[in-house]
Amino acid sequence: MVYAVVKAGGRQEKVSVGTIVTLDRIKADANGNIELPALLLVDGDKVTTDAKALAKVTVTAQVLGDLRGPKILIQHYKNKTGYKRRLGFRAELTRVQVTEIK
Repeated sequence: MVYAVVKAGGRQEKVSVGTIVTLDRIKADANGNIELPALLLVDGDKVTTDAKALAKVTVTAQVLGDLRGPKILIQHYKNKTGYKRRLGFRAELTRVQVTEIK
């Protein structure tokens, strides 16, 4: 079984061919593909962690669509001063499917 650990959006994700992953918003090229940098590659019993060897490894993914994450509510409150503040945040996300590891 071949799988790789890739760096995506400040996090690391374990992916293999066909895996669908949700990442922080990424712009795709004209064909809708992106390339993710590999940090580790496992091919059966062979594990590759050398930076020079991993520079030759390409993990290609097809963008399936853009979406937004769940709403996160942020509330600030200070006692006895009348200060209240309420904010909301929704992360911009991209769903991708890994098509190739080589």
